[in-house]
Amino acid sequence: MNSTSSLGLSTRCDCVMQSEIRAMSVACARVGGINLSQGVCDTPVPAPVVQGAIDAMLSGRNTYTAHVGTRKLREAIASKQLRFTGMEIDPDSEIVVSAGATGAMYCTFMALLNPGDEVILFEPFYGYHVSTLRAVGGVPVFVPLHAPDWSFTLEQLEAAVSPKTRAILVNTPSNPSGKVFSHDELHQLAAFAEAHDLFVFTDEMYEHFLYDGATHCSIANLPGMRKRTVTISGLSKTFSVTGWRIGYALCDRKWAAAIGNFNDLVYVCAPAPLQMGVAAGLLSLGDDYYLGLAREYGARRDLFCSALEKAGLKPYIPQGAYYVLADVTSVPGSTSREKAMHILQQTGVASVPGSAFYHDSGGDNLVRFCFAKDDDVLVRACGLLETL
Repeated sequence: MNSTSSLGLSTRCDCVMQSEIRAMSVACARVGGINLSQGVCDTPVPAPVVQGAIDAMLSGRNTYTAHVGTRKLREAIASKQLRFTGMEIDPDSEIVVSAGATGAMYCTFMALLNPGDEVILFEPFYGYHVSTLRAVGGVPVFVPLHAPDWSFTLEQLEAAVSPKTRAILVNTPSNPSGKVFSHDELHQLAAFAEAHDLFVFTDEMYEHFLYDGATHCSIANLPGMRKRTVTISGLSKTFSVTGWRIGYALCDRKWAAAIGNFNDLVYVCAPAPLQMGVAAGLLSLGDDYYLGLAREYGARRDLFCSALEKAGLKPYIPQGAYYVLADVTSVPGSTSREKAMHILQQTGVASVPGSAFYHDSGGDNLVRFCFAKDDDVLVRACGLLETL
């Protein structure tokens, strides 16, 4: 009998390992701590969203939907986009509903990138963007954002371009830094994309989480950008339903058709009754709900950043999203993971090592916390951190 075997994992498994975010969640559960590592968003779900899903289940909306999503949801998304950005989207040909924003991005990469294509990302980055890109054979090229305001330079952006560059990825408001790209910055990026004939992939999941007067702008809405931009977002964070996995891609119909085909292949469709639930939320909740998100999470941000200051962990105050990067230079440990584990062991509060958001040693003295928690949980976490 042959004792050797050629069986083994595919090479792509090297780029899809367990994320630091999940690893820290596991470590937190092991000690019964407070999980501020994963963006699980355990705040209450709006009643119309829950009731919409229940009504759909009870009325028999439990079978496959169109591979691009129910028409009711696509119409609701188109209406929301027009209402908040002024962008007109055809619900029949320019929207693909997928299994979360991550699913929408995966299908977009599958449809529009070839193996070996380079995509420019800003660093610190969201790790799933990089892993998803590598899983389809794409090559990430990193451009640094400079603290404390997470600015970039056009010189570094131009230096990142090569004949293999196919696209640039913009995450605004950003995970993990909380940066909100300004109108001027987005105009610069639009001009850059046009000059080099690039796709622009955007992750706008946190578009309603804005603080201190920051405003969200969709780059697809800038002159000449509609044809080359795929806008990716979802309802997981807005409605606190991260486990429902409802995301979407908005783009020109010639890209949407191919993205939809890959969505059909990989996911068939997003969960039918949950699509109806978020559609009910989009159609029934007024501007007060979205403005309320910004106020409530802005208060949580201020509370938590104050606690970090008291703990000696200097926070980089986010303009948007619901994460904060903190300077942990003073914490024992030679790596950001060791520092994050020290914080967990001493306080019972879990964070994500900064190395999860950098391709080199840039995040060695950073950790990321998520403040999307019920107020009582967040207050308890703040008290524990202040004991450091």
